Amino acid sequence: MNAGIDVMGLYVHDQDEALAFYVERLGFQVSTDVRNGSFRWLTVQHPEQPDVQLGLFKPGPPMQDAATAEALQALVAKGAMPPLVMRVKDCHASCAAFRAAGVEITQDPVERFGSVDAGFRDPSGNGWKLIQIRA
Repeated sequence: MNAGIDVMGLYVHDQDEALAFYVERLGFQVSTDVRNGSFRWLTVQHPEQPDVQLGLFKPGPPMQDAATAEALQALVAKGAMPPLVMRVKDCHASCAAFRAAGVEITQDPVERFGSVDAGFRDPSGNGWKLIQIRA
């Protein structure tokens, strides 16, 4: 029987750059950072969600062959991967804090469907949505 989701993977082109972005700019914490030869298992966690890890993975062996890794890198760089969603208490305040930390906001907060949402991208091109659900 499944116990639940533990790690959700995200492809990045530079793990050190991604680590700095998620920790220094978004406030995540390092969960795991281990190496096995050229392979690095790197995960971070949101401080308010310790049971879920976000894997910052570089495409390539042993997970993919070189051609697949190159294709994945191109898709990530184009912003073609599905966005991740982060629920926030105050979308306007979160955008302001992220912008002050040097995060590129790609969509300012917009009110719609009983919520407020905004967008940003990480250094690899992965899209994120910030969602504030209105009571």
